[in-house]
Amino acid sequence: MRDKVLVAYGSTNGSTARIAGTVAEVLREKGTAAEVLPARSVTDVKPYDAVVVGGGLYAGRWHRDARRFVRRFRGELRLRPVAFFSSGPLDASAQARDIPPAPGVRRVMRRLDVTEHVTFGGCLQEGARGRVAGMILRSGKGGDFRDFRAIESWAAGLVEELAMGRTARR
Repeated sequence: MRDKVLVAYGSTNGSTARIAGTVAEVLREKGTAAEVLPARSVTDVKPYDAVVVGGGLYAGRWHRDARRFVRRFRGELRLRPVAFFSSGPLDASAQARDIPPAPGVRRVMRRLDVTEHVTFGGCLQEGARGRVAGMILRSGKGGDFRDFRAIESWAAGLVEELAMGRTARR
């Protein structure tokens, strides 16, 4: 098992942050020291044995903080197991089927040799920031589509993957 795992995330309204917190909580319950931080606040990944990066999806793109995090630390990320998650579909599609990574996420996965990615449903509720969020909510398409059982199950399986170093090929 890996000694210390960073769960870094990019989130605008807190939905992806809550998913990241759940992932870190499960890792801790399974005996892994896990720290959860907003991607923009991470200054170094060297203290971590493995990294999980999550980003909300906005118009088919990962949150800019997640993208910038991966660019900033790409050299270090190549040296350790890494797993990605995305959140965003505002419907039940993520519960019904496996959703492949967005094209930009897929490119980053190839560059870093990351093999583990999952997409979870998103959450957009009243009070969300942003003009587009407001339009989506006014159209009646908001809601909470996160499946915390699926998130917990993925995180529990991730413990073994991280321990074996299988989330990123060397």
